[in-house]
Amino acid sequence: MITEVIKANDIQKADPVFGQLSFDDHEQIVFCNDKDTGLKAIIGIHNTVLGPALGGTRMWNYKSEWDALNDVLRLSRGMTFKSAITGLNLGGGKAVIIGDAKTQKTPELMKKFGEFVHSLSGKYITAEDVGMETSDMDTVRSVTPYVTGISESLGGAGNPSPITAYGVFMGMKAAAKYAYGSDVLEGKTIFVEGIGNVGEALVEHLTNEGAEVFIADISQERLEYVRDKYGAVIYGGNNLYAERMDIYAPCALGATINDRTVNQINAKIIAGAANNQLADEQKHTKMLQERGIVYAPDFLINAGGIINVYAELENYGKQEIIRKTENIYNTTLEILKSAEIDKITTHQAALKLAQERIETRKRENKK
Repeated sequence: MITEVIKANDIQKADPVFGQLSFDDHEQIVFCNDKDTGLKAIIGIHNTVLGPALGGTRMWNYKSEWDALNDVLRLSRGMTFKSAITGLNLGGGKAVIIGDAKTQKTPELMKKFGEFVHSLSGKYITAEDVGMETSDMDTVRSVTPYVTGISESLGGAGNPSPITAYGVFMGMKAAAKYAYGSDVLEGKTIFVEGIGNVGEALVEHLTNEGAEVFIADISQERLEYVRDKYGAVIYGGNNLYAERMDIYAPCALGATINDRTVNQINAKIIAGAANNQLADEQKHTKMLQERGIVYAPDFLINAGGIINVYAELENYGKQEIIRKTENIYNTTLEILKSAEIDKITTHQAALKLAQERIETRKRENKK
């Protein structure tokens, strides 16, 4: 008999789902595996009180399955609050596919993933996220109707990235109004970290408004492309967080606000597109508040994307998509002001509003 000794920092893995700190009474976790296509995916369904769980599929080359599970749990939870605070009749879900999207993604893999989505009978509806394109959603659509973000030629709302960026822009302007007394961003120094589809669209809005935009990304090719197209400045230093700036816009992966960076950030406002920007929601949002930094909650201001794909389910057009996305400005101002009045963090204020809507629906469902 072989006896294994579990190290202290691995004890939590003895309860790989329910023991996770990121597990927040999720309704369902689905592990998907297919040997023939190489598919390894996890679907997280956090809450369906307000409606079916809608959230994008992310394909990423995770260091471990443990990291992938943690990511899908955090992301699906965030989708619940994103839909609730935006007033959408949707629950929260997310999916992650483990692998390199550039080299391992195939039509066969996407179809097999679509079959797993279909097996949930509409409890989870997927969409585009990191590592995915509209064409991938079209492929999924060939095997299941439970997908949004498909091409406009197929009756969909198309790529959600521009609308996501517009919502972040609205939230950023609201934060500027709160912090500076004016929502004009002309002349403001803004650092955008991560210039994928959403980051690039945000850079376009900011440069059009006359802001001084610095960009950072792991891809030099992307940096040069965005610089040449919009006139942004490529950041060449060693510590972006310590640079003097008016606004920091995290638009890459999450947790860039963590124990290492939270006291280095030299900005008046944090407003970006990334999900789960705070490594520790309670701890780090409190530290930002104590330092006088205005944090625009990510699950509020990056909700433009889900507003865009929700249009496919509710059959409303571009005009209504824009109207709902522009309302992020008003909701952000409301959250920032209520946090000040209630003497709580902006994250707590946003979470409170979202949870109140869910609890109200729970009570209604019981009648």
